[in-house]
Amino acid sequence: VQLVESGGGLVQAGGSLRLSCAASGSIATINNMGWYRQAPGKQRELVAGITRGGTTNYADSAKGRFTISRDNARNTVYLQMNSLQPEDTAVYYCNAALRRTWSSPWADYWGQGTQVTVSS
Repeated sequence: VQLVESGGGLVQAGGSLRLSCAASGSIATINNMGWYRQAPGKQRELVAGITRGGTTNYADSAKGRFTISRDNARNTVYLQMNSLQPEDTAVYYCNAALRRTWSSPWADYWGQGTQVTVSS
């Protein structure tokens, strides 16, 4: 199973980026998906999460600016980030809780991360 992120980059403050993360490989079902970020010298933190049914939750710092969504048919999760600020600079990781087969236990998988840099 692989989670591959894309969409990171360099943007000026006030700008927008859309991150994508596609899960591939032997997958029976995916439950929760989410986006985390880790800035230099800081711990990894949850940015936004979404259940298979579409229920979302956001970190306070993301509320009103970021929107998480998913396409269950494509095993893909997105993060639309608007009004980006320099403090949003971090490596962004996607996460998925999934079963490889219907008899497998649930397991967490992570992407390799994509850099988001916001200049002032």
